[in-house]
Formats: sequence, structure tokens, C-alpha cells
Amino acid sequence: MEAKTPKEILEKDLPGRFKPDKAKGIDTVVQIDIKGPRGGSWTATIRDQKMEVKEGTSPSPKLTVEMAETDFLDLVNGKLDGIMAFFTGKLKLKGDVAVALKLRDAGFL
Repeated sequence: MEAKTPKEILEKDLPGRFKPDKAKGIDTVVQIDIKGPRGGSWTATIRDQKMEVKEGTSPSPKLTVEMAETDFLDLVNGKLDGIMAFFTGKLKLKGDVAVALKLRDAGFL
């Protein structure tokens, strides 16, 4: 079933997609900013092979992910490739981009 809103994806689906065995050694805070009518800001904390996602902003994230709502929905629903989204400017990363690659393997977006 296709995810419908960023809130649904980030708060309900993302924790289920997370692969703790692939997150060994990752200790980070990610700020996720989704632009659009149903967008918003969320903070994902990955530590000790666990992930917690909360609505709101972090004062000092190690990585910030920015996307338009429509592009974000296409990405998580398999209609948009993450690498292509990054290189075409639809996915913007600020901060520790190396962590983004590790997180991708761990099922984070």
C-alpha cells in the first residue's frame, strides 16, 4: 500500500523499515524538513542500533534532509530513485553526507 503523507511515513512506516543490524556504529541526529501543505519537520535519532522519530526540529543535527512533499512521497513509494533525486536537486543534504549513505543501507529513506 502506498504511503499517503510525510507524517504517516516518518512516524509509522520509517521505524518499520529501519534495519538495526545495518546501523551498527551509527550515532546521529537527522533533521528532516518536508516542504508542502502536509509537510513539516521531524527529527530522527539513531543510536545503539535504534531509531526514534519525533515531530519537531533539532538544535544541532549532524545531517539535514530537505525535500518537497511530492518528491518525498515519490521517493518512499519507489517512484523516485534516491541517488537521482540527490543529483537533480530534489533531495538536498546538509551536514555529514557520509552518514546519509550509511543510513540508506539501514533502511532510512
